[in-house]
Amino acid sequence: MAAKKELYLMRVTKGALEPADGYTRSLLRAKGYKKGDSVFVSITKPRNPGYHRLAHSLGAIIAENVDAFAGLDAHAVLKRLQLEGNIECDEIALIFPGLGPCAYRVPKSLSFASMGQDQFEACYLAMCRHVSCQYWPLLSADEVAEMAEVMANE
Repeated sequence: MAAKKELYLMRVTKGALEPADGYTRSLLRAKGYKKGDSVFVSITKPRNPGYHRLAHSLGAIIAENVDAFAGLDAHAVLKRLQLEGNIECDEIALIFPGLGPCAYRVPKSLSFASMGQDQFEACYLAMCRHVSCQYWPLLSADEVAEMAEVMANE
């Protein structure tokens, strides 16, 4: 699995990017970057924090209302939904002696630094579709998402 990419919070200024806070400045200093250095960057806009709360509301609703998830916290529910639906998972090929090849899934992190807004929204909607198909077939994915939104706003 690839090493976790380090991200630094930057602010766009006229024709440049600069550290957005003292913490980011200290991280860059610790890496030995100095004025005039050339570096490669990957630019992504941080996602709306409300979506993180929304996803965890979905996890909480599932934990409270689906017996198969009883006793799990919201985060554990989200990870399990990712695994079950193969939603934002890395697959690792393994070969077991006597059994043969199989795929091992590892859910990707849903953290702000790991996933941009568009990718997170697609992941969240895929989880709602999975819940609708697998656990609540009388509800559409949109209705599952609406329930989570109502709970997040309470």
